Amino acid sequence: MKELPSSIGQLNALQKFDLRWCSQLKKLPSSIGQLNALQKLYLSWYFNLEELPSSIGQLNALQNLYLRRCSNLKELPSSIGQLNALQKLYLSWCFNLKELPSSIGQLNALQKLYLSDCYNLKELPSSIGQLNALQELDLRWCSKLKELPSSIGQLNALQNLYLRRCSNLKELPSSIGQLNALQELDLRWCSKLKELPSSIDQLNALQKIYLQRCSNLKKLPSSIG
Repeated sequence: MKELPSSIGQLNALQKFDLRWCSQLKKLPSSIGQLNALQKLYLSWYFNLEELPSSIGQLNALQNLYLRRCSNLKELPSSIGQLNALQKLYLSWCFNLKELPSSIGQLNALQKLYLSDCYNLKELPSSIGQLNALQELDLRWCSKLKELPSSIGQLNALQNLYLRRCSNLKELPSSIGQLNALQELDLRWCSKLKELPSSIDQLNALQKIYLQRCSNLKKLPSSIG
């Protein structure tokens, strides 16, 4: 299957649309934005997908968007910020994704954001701090990520932050101490991390911190006690 008919947009009651492993499809018709009842859209292992139509922002009922292993996807349309019901966004193994649109900060319902193995992702937009409902942020193996925006400290609902194998991450912003709900912090194999900010002592909900293979970490701040 190489293309979808534009008439797909007439499926007014469609709630779940699964296109995983449709590796010959190169694009989605713009009419997909007319699927007003759609709650789950599976596009994982969609190897030839290079972009999403801007009309995707019209999917007002969409809760889960799966884009795992869309290895040719280079960017997300700014209209993605219009997905007011979106709770889970899966972008793991999107190797060619270099940045996220600033509009991602408009996803007020987003609870989980998965970006693991996005090897070419160099930075996060500062607007990510606006994700008031975000509970889990997965950045494992984002090996070109050098820093986190200071706005990350505004994520009041964040419980899990995974930074394993962020091998170019040199430091954490001091604002990380503002993450009042943070329970788990994974920094394994962050080989360029030299120190932790003293504000780490403010993480009153922290239950687990992983520092294995942080080979350049020379000491822990005395405030950690």
